[in-house]
Amino acid sequence: MDELDAYVPDAPREHAMRAQLRAFVAGNAACFDRTSLAGHVTGSAWIVDRAGQFVLLLHHRKLGRWLQPGGHADGSPDVRAVALREALEESGLRSLAPAAHDIFDLDVHAIPARGSEPAHLHYDVRFAFFGDPSETPVTSAESHAVAWVPLADVEHFDIDDSVRRLVAKTARLVPAR
Repeated sequence: MDELDAYVPDAPREHAMRAQLRAFVAGNAACFDRTSLAGHVTGSAWIVDRAGQFVLLLHHRKLGRWLQPGGHADGSPDVRAVALREALEESGLRSLAPAAHDIFDLDVHAIPARGSEPAHLHYDVRFAFFGDPSETPVTSAESHAVAWVPLADVEHFDIDDSVRRLVAKTARLVPAR
C-alpha cells in the first residue's frame, strides 16, 4: 500500500481510481486472487524503447483490442513482479528493464462476463519498462498479435482511453535531448 499511497495521479479521474483501488485492497483480503468475484488486482507493463519512439502492444484475444501486456496477480501482492512476469510471458522479450521506480499508472476497468465468469473489475497497477525494439516479440496464447508500434501511430489502433493516457505519459520516461 505504501507504493500506492506514494503514487501521484495526473488527473481527477486517476485520483478517483486510486481511491477506489485503495478501498478495494483495504476491504478485500482476497484482492490479489482472480477468484474474487467482485474484482481483483492485476499488473500491467507499459513497454517502450529508450528513445520513446516505440511501444509494445498486443491484440488481446479475449477483449479484441490493442493493449499493454498484463494480467492476474494470482495471489501475489508484488504487483510489479506480476507486471514483469506477464510482460515476459506475453511478449517473449528478454531485454526488459525498469523505466521508472514508481507506479506509472492506475486503471480500474470493467471486464465483461465470459462463459461462467461473471463481469468484474480489474484494479490494474501499471509499471513502465524499457525494451529493445530490435528484439522480435512472440505472440502468446493471450493474444492474436504482438508488435512494436511507433508511438505516433498508436492512435490508429483499436485502443481505449487508458492506453491514450499511457501514451501521453510516455514523454516523462525519456530524458530531454
